[in-house]
Amino acid sequence: QVQLVESGGGLVQPGGSLRLSCVASGRTLSSYSMCWYRQVPGNQRELVAYITPSGDTTRYADSVKGRLTISRDNAKNTVYLQMNRLKPEDTAVYYCKVSALDYWGQGTQVTVSS
Repeated sequence: QVQLVESGGGLVQPGGSLRLSCVASGRTLSSYSMCWYRQVPGNQRELVAYITPSGDTTRYADSVKGRLTISRDNAKNTVYLQMNRLKPEDTAVYYCKVSALDYWGQGTQVTVSS
């Protein structure tokens, strides 16, 4: 069993920045690809970012390319999502996930509003 805990969400104005963190316990994640998803109530959960185990390859949804950056620090068993130039449409609950496994964090709320 792995536990994932997201943090770093909050209220930010359009154009602002946030850095989300996902800390894992119970299992080392260095061999796993990791993902960030987001979900607005009533909508499907959307994959926004993906990173390979070593961090050598990343992939992003078109809507966030150039603004969001996924990274990881395997020594800290942590995955990050740096969010810059945020837009109101980025408002959602953001979830961390082990790519190949059905392990999710509890989510952290990001609200982008003036």
